[in-house]
Amino acid sequence: MGDRERRMVFVTVGTTCFDALVKKVDSPQVKEALWQKGYTDLFIQMGRGTYAPSKYSRIQVSGDATLKVDHFTFSSSIADYIREASLVISHAGSGSIFETLRLGKPLIVVVNEDLMDNHQIELAEELAERKHLLCARPQTLEETIQGMDLETLLAYIPGDAKPVVALINKFLGFPAD
Repeated sequence: MGDRERRMVFVTVGTTCFDALVKKVDSPQVKEALWQKGYTDLFIQMGRGTYAPSKYSRIQVSGDATLKVDHFTFSSSIADYIREASLVISHAGSGSIFETLRLGKPLIVVVNEDLMDNHQIELAEELAERKHLLCARPQTLEETIQGMDLETLLAYIPGDAKPVVALINKFLGFPAD
């Protein structure tokens, strides 16, 4: 890796099985795209999936470059992995999305189109439209990485729930604070 600064990509599928995402990030094309964007490490949380990624990948660029890859199934908290990451690639689960946005990390959300009644697509596409994250499908992940400009993403600022709570309390007849 030479003088290259360590930059880690953290991939999470939450508690689901999303082998299509894990296989795609393990592909030589996606690893090459990540390497070209300056990333040095790829850490994959693979959930209930059965596909096990390779541990190391030789990237065919100048010299003998290696993208370091590791993986695990579950953790009681992924917050530390997200904090350490320079980029997060996640399934479209709201918990993973909002935890990543709350920590201010750049995020690519990959939608699992195999899920029935997939409300996650709506959330991911809405947040992408608002420029808080990038949205991809497994088959478009490589192109999304190649074309990404993380400088165009806007910080996510959670809304203030107090006016909604006050309105509900008023409606239910509870006294105002």
